[in-house]
Amino acid sequence: MENTKPEAWNNPPSVRQENKKIVSGIFAILLGTLGIHKFYLGYTKEGVIQLVLGCMCGIGGLIGLIEGIIYLTKTDEEFYQTYQVGQKPWF
Repeated sequence: MENTKPEAWNNPPSVRQENKKIVSGIFAILLGTLGIHKFYLGYTKEGVIQLVLGCMCGIGGLIGLIEGIIYLTKTDEEFYQTYQVGQKPWF
């Protein structure tokens, strides 16, 4: 009998982390003052800085709004490469 399975049946696709773009964008817009989106992406130091800025002078909310818009306007691949692989902490 002839084998009808393709040759690559046992080669799983490369495993990649989930893209956190949508959740990060929503967190940034809604909870930007608290820096929740920074903590979600793994940027602890930047999250603390944004939390302090948000509590002290309110500028953390503006930064969060801007970053949320930037996150949501990038393509999935751009976001993944920039913020999850490249670890770019600000804007």
